[in-house]
Amino acid sequence: MEIVKVQRHNIDELLENMRRVSMLTHPDDLPYVEADITIPTLHTDEIAPAQRYVLTCEIMKVRDLRWALKEHGVDLFKLDGYATIWLKDYDDPIDVLPPVIEESHEADDSTVKILNDGMHRVYLARMERSPIQVVYAKNVPAKYPYYAFPLVNGWDDVEIVQDLPEGYIKKWHRIKNYKSLYRDFNTGFQNVGGPRGHFTNAAK
Repeated sequence: MEIVKVQRHNIDELLENMRRVSMLTHPDDLPYVEADITIPTLHTDEIAPAQRYVLTCEIMKVRDLRWALKEHGVDLFKLDGYATIWLKDYDDPIDVLPPVIEESHEADDSTVKILNDGMHRVYLARMERSPIQVVYAKNVPAKYPYYAFPLVNGWDDVEIVQDLPEGYIKKWHRIKNYKSLYRDFNTGFQNVGGPRGHFTNAAK
């Protein structure tokens, strides 16, 4: 991966854009507009994954991204805002932001920091035994819970796989129409999760 240009954005810009993120199927609904959003650095043990796997190819891409950003003086695990990058042979800019974590209240009275976006980045940090700076949103309206439950045994339930067999259960969804709970991060940022072939969003 070759990054030809990087533009840094500070934490104020990150927070402003997070508040513009809408729900995918209801563009007028803004789940973070009045949420308490902070930018803490967490140990990965504090983060509750909902996804049962990471893909080998995606981990390799994220590691390449980390190395490429480092050549521009940017730490993927401590962005202090977010970065817009331009890749060689790809015209559209891509925003790279910290993983997004949400406070989630579960039926057993537990409260967890559930991982919404950035599974492979957090897993890479875990493999490298590094803490990672995240976007942490508390007090997201209860009508917009994250669309899947946290894994019962946390990271112990996550496996590294080459690909996903047909019928594989990626996550345990909260409701039948779980896609109605998707956030659309591209309403606050540019090409998050894209382009395909560079950063495939295989999580859903």
